[in-house]
Amino acid sequence: MHGNEPAGVEALHTVFALLDREPVVNPSFRYQGRLLGLIGNWRAYSQGKRFIVKDLNRQWTPENIQRIRNIANGQQPTANGPLDSEDQDLLEILRLVEAEIADCQPTQVVLLDLHTTSASGGIFAVATDDPESIRIASGLHAPVVTGMMRGIQGTTLHYFTKENFHIPIAAAAFEAGQHEDHLSVNRSIAAVINCMRSIGAVDADDVENRHDEILVAYSKDLPKIAELISVHPVKSGDDFEMRPGYRNFQSVVKGELLANDRHGDIRSPTDAMILMPLYQPQGSDGFFLVKAIGQ
Repeated sequence: MHGNEPAGVEALHTVFALLDREPVVNPSFRYQGRLLGLIGNWRAYSQGKRFIVKDLNRQWTPENIQRIRNIANGQQPTANGPLDSEDQDLLEILRLVEAEIADCQPTQVVLLDLHTTSASGGIFAVATDDPESIRIASGLHAPVVTGMMRGIQGTTLHYFTKENFHIPIAAAAFEAGQHEDHLSVNRSIAAVINCMRSIGAVDADDVENRHDEILVAYSKDLPKIAELISVHPVKSGDDFEMRPGYRNFQSVVKGELLANDRHGDIRSPTDAMILMPLYQPQGSDGFFLVKAIGQ
């Protein structure tokens, strides 16, 4: 979804290579289903930017998607010009996914949205309220952050549902670590393989323990479940600047100076843990605050 987060793309290349090789070294190996790997925003990816015009992972609302379909089909005047870069990417993703579903007629679709963050620190997963999504996210051996679906809008997890595709869909997201950390690729590989095992695409006996170990080691001492408390929104022209040195799941206290913008100091409204502090020029969320609800 974000062009400056290459770890997921590299991970998928590796996973496809592993799947090609596995039947050679393990003749009994069978893959159940179909694996589709997509670069969500390939135009931004080719430039190493989070996005070109707007954040693609905030555009997945029914109203916006209908607008894009109408313009693409010539049913709505382009008063504000043609479809922009992210509009085109969204439309291409939808058409690809819909074509794959029509072709293979699956009984279920599972979406794993791979991400990294501009800050270092712990990994985590995001689930919807769907029990299958929660089960898959929990199987990634990373903290599961709840409440994110209420804190932000227009993500793939909001749109990839049975209501919109008329087929059971379980969607989860995985944050693998910092953008430039080469180990984020390894953690993304482990997450994809664990997800495939969880849904029965590959047999558990064919999955090496090291994939579990990679994720468990990086989640050490982190809460099993954390709940979103608040999000600090960032608007164009805010001149938002995060104070340096914050890491995912770092504790902060009420009143602590976290950032500055053109309006002045931004302080933590409560004791919490900080998540995804913004250390990149593009982004609409300055930071998230969460609290642990399980160990």
